[in-house]
Amino acid sequence: MKNIVVLVSGSGTNLQRIMDTIDSGEIPDAKVSLVVADRECFGLERAKKHNIENVLIPRGKNFGSELGKIIPENTDLIVLAGFLSILKPEFCENWTGKIINIHPALLPKFGGKGMWGHHVHQAVIEAREKESGATVHFVTPGIDEGEAILQKSFPVTEEDTAETIAQKVHEVEYEIFPEAINKVLGNG
Repeated sequence: MKNIVVLVSGSGTNLQRIMDTIDSGEIPDAKVSLVVADRECFGLERAKKHNIENVLIPRGKNFGSELGKIIPENTDLIVLAGFLSILKPEFCENWTGKIINIHPALLPKFGGKGMWGHHVHQAVIEAREKESGATVHFVTPGIDEGEAILQKSFPVTEEDTAETIAQKVHEVEYEIFPEAINKVLGNG
């Protein structure tokens, strides 16, 4: 049984998708053993409803060291699912190849500091991009610089707004996140 730790900052819809795909067997032989949030959020409630151990570590200068202390040694994968805090380089290096993130754009475009949520979608519109999508990538000390594991795109139309792009991105995320987790865990 592979142990997955999920880090969240928001509503936890991608966390829910991961839990659902584990329950259905789409992600086989795995369990979410711990959910960690960096702020009060609905993601913690989702973990509680699923009887998963969950911890709130408030953002601040001690966040990285506190996080490092509670991640179980037998963790096979750390998944950032709508997690907004920047992880310390030492933490990323300690877990090299075992931390993944989902980003709401086609990296390397529209990544880096400040590129999250609606900021990304607005930047896509302002750049008059013909496509957008989502990327699951390995986490490294550089923000959104890790190797892409899986990426999927969709066309952006002239009628699209940041909100409609966000909806389309979410659909793509739901599709590729379980696939990427399986790939990293060696499930095909």
